[in-house]
Amino acid sequence: MEIVAALFVDHLAMRQVPGPATRIDLTGVYFSLAAPAPVPVTIEPHLVVLIRCPGDASANGVLETVFVRGDDELARNVQPVDIEPGKFGYRLVRSELTFDDYGSVEARCRVDHGHVVTVPLTLLPPAG
Repeated sequence: MEIVAALFVDHLAMRQVPGPATRIDLTGVYFSLAAPAPVPVTIEPHLVVLIRCPGDASANGVLETVFVRGDDELARNVQPVDIEPGKFGYRLVRSELTFDDYGSVEARCRVDHGHVVTVPLTLLPPAG
């Protein structure tokens, strides 16, 4: 299995189209957000990871996402992935991230021990 994309999103919806085929509608894709309150603050961003399972691959794997700031691990999420060979799937990753200061974290995603896909997220001061 391999990761096709990983993004922070506000909303994800699935819909069928002729074929039959499936569409994934992602809205509110972001790489930064304003803090809901002054720091320290805890946020729960939604990370969607799109995964492809080649036709000759095993249908079972493990998605690991590690949230880091510098050398510090802030959170880790590990979940099973079952995708039919030759198909695509997705997983939602939610974690509580506590920020003591504004700045960036990275979500480092990989399936099994494969290639790491890194997605940055920057917390900005509250608007206003």
